[in-house]
Amino acid sequence: MKPIPRRELIRRFQALGFEGPISGGRHAFMQKGSLKVHIPSEHRRDISVALQREILRSLRSFRMTKGKQG
Repeated sequence: MKPIPRRELIRRFQALGFEGPISGGRHAFMQKGSLKVHIPSEHRRDISVALQREILRSLRSFRMTKGKQG
């Protein structure tokens, strides 16, 4: 992994079937069905590897929670 621009993060989510970015509250988010993933606000810096991992971790925890319900 390496730092990526916000636009690239959005493109990757869209390639996975997410819609957005959708404005809401403090941060925009990407949405796919009932799943919402908050993405960083637009700044001039790339999205760090640490933040990318945090986003992936939140997706994993959602998937695990969703699997226990069904």
